[in-house]
Amino acid sequence: MARQERAVRTRRAVVEAAASVFAERGYAAATIAEILERAGVTKGALYFHFDSKEALARGVIKAQVTSDYRVPRELKLQEWVDYGMTLAHRVPRDAILLAGIRLSGGLQGSTRFGSAWPAWIEMSTALLTEARERGEVLPHVEPGQTAECFFGAWLGTQAYSEVSSRWNDLSERVSVLYNHVLPAIATPAALVRLDTEPDRGARVVHEAEAQRAREAALVATDA
Repeated sequence: MARQERAVRTRRAVVEAAASVFAERGYAAATIAEILERAGVTKGALYFHFDSKEALARGVIKAQVTSDYRVPRELKLQEWVDYGMTLAHRVPRDAILLAGIRLSGGLQGSTRFGSAWPAWIEMSTALLTEARERGEVLPHVEPGQTAECFFGAWLGTQAYSEVSSRWNDLSERVSVLYNHVLPAIATPAALVRLDTEPDRGARVVHEAEAQRAREAALVATDA
């Protein structure tokens, strides 16, 4: 078990180091030597998990998709909102997300390394499906189509925010996006209960981190 935990920590350290270098320099300029220095691991340890720089890039892409910031809500539509708002809050602060944006940029990048887009759309579709089953969305809403349409708009909003403010206003812009989309898909009863304030993502991230800290403390106490 201890060996497995060390392996998990090593892999995470390598992914985080690679992400920070890719985010700063781009894929072409990034070197394995700099990634090793930032990760604080040996070349053998890195190549145990990733056999090439390209495999490292794919590992960074895969690491973008996480349920770490998902907090269950009474309204599944609120969980859907929280999903997009936490991403908006994290993008300027999270090297893995920033690296993913650079690695997936354009047709060449997404073809070579893949992207987190399909997984994000799948998670969004699942939440919207649950919301429909609970009567939170209007009858005409098709979850898969809505998820794809919204995610395309989210990507455009993210790209515009990068150009206009280096993502400093991304939470505000995504809040506006939700406020335009939700009246077209949410039932009136659900709509009035949804929180789409620009600071929603920050609050949910803080809540999720506090919850994980409490769970870790309980595990430590039991041990």
